[in-house]
Formats: sequence, structure tokens, C-alpha cells
Amino acid sequence: MRYLDLITVLFATVLLVSNVASTKLVVLGPFTFDGGTLLFPLAYIFGDVLTEVYGYRQSRRVIWAGFFALLLATLTFQAVAALPPPKDGASQRFAEAFGLLLGLTPRIVLGSLLAYFLGEFANAYVLARLKVRTEGRHFWFRALASTLVGQGLDTGTFLLVAFLGVLPLDLLTSVFLSNYAFKVGVEALMLPVTYLVVGFLKRREGLDPFDRGISFNPFRL
Repeated sequence: MRYLDLITVLFATVLLVSNVASTKLVVLGPFTFDGGTLLFPLAYIFGDVLTEVYGYRQSRRVIWAGFFALLLATLTFQAVAALPPPKDGASQRFAEAFGLLLGLTPRIVLGSLLAYFLGEFANAYVLARLKVRTEGRHFWFRALASTLVGQGLDTGTFLLVAFLGVLPLDLLTSVFLSNYAFKVGVEALMLPVTYLVVGFLKRREGLDPFDRGISFNPFRL
């Protein structure tokens, strides 16, 4: 598996950058969403590629690797934000800015980790099961169906855990719809590229697994 390590690194990088960028809400045309949404759809595209080319078991390992990378980064940011800075004015200002940006509240931390866990495993499960059902045909349908389920769980879980009772309900609903539409739209627009990457990897790796008779338990590594 010559490309699995590269895909794993890219997948984890997308997760970490998206998690930091999600601390800011942004407006882009008719959409209102957290900044991580600009990059985060790529995590689901990588998830589709991993499950389609390498199978659910390898995808499960990469999802857990991403989870622990995200957890380590979050705990490090929290620890750094909690430690006192030097007494000079510049250090105090930098510490304030760091705390505002990366001193994430426990609700955001919990929401990010829970949303990632539920969304990524749902995405991998749906894609793997549909691949068996369709005998490997209609990848476009399988990729979109898994994204609809995974992104719905991911976006809804994060917003409910992190912001319910903090943001007004109408804004929360608007952010959810914008996030969901944007993420699914990016996945749909990127399908031709995803097809090319999947085809390339299947040829170079000599793999096209069907997950029959395996355990889909996410806690079994």
C-alpha cells in the first residue's frame, strides 16, 4: 500500500487545520458557516477514497489516527492557553489572542471530537455497505449517500453540542443549513476528481476490496 501513509497524513492535516479554522464564523455569499467548512469537506472525500480503495478496516484505523491527532492538538492548545505568560505587555496581549483563538471551551472540544467520530464512521459504514449492495457500481451514488449521512451527523452534532443555548436558534439553524449544503455541494463538485483519484489508486495499489463478513464495530482496531 504505497499511498496509504500519504493519504493518512493529508487526512490528519485537513482535520487539524479545519478544527482551528472552525473557531471563526464567516459569511460567503448566501452561506454562513464556521471557517473550517472551507476545508473540512476534503476530509470526507479522503474518507470515501480510503474506504473505496483500502476497505473499511484500513479506513477505521485512519479515522482513529485522525481522532487521536485531533485530541492531542486540542489538549495541547488547552494546556498552553491555561499556562500563565510572562508579565510584559506584549506577551500578555499575545496570550489573550491565543486564548481567544485556540483556548477552546470544553463544549467546542467535546462537540468537535464527537461530531468527527460519528460522522466519519457513518460515512465509512454507509459507503462500504453500499459497495457490497451495488457490487461496486455507482460510486457517485455511494459517495453522495455516505456524505449526506456523515455530514448530517457531523454538522448537527457539532452545532448542538458546541452552540445550543449559546447562539440564537434561528442562527444555529442557518449555520447548519449553510454548512450542510456547502459540504455536500463541495463533495458533488469534486466527484470527477474523486473518481480520478480512486481509479488511479486502485490501479497502482492493485486493490478493490469488498467488505463482506467483517466487523463494522468502530472500536475494533
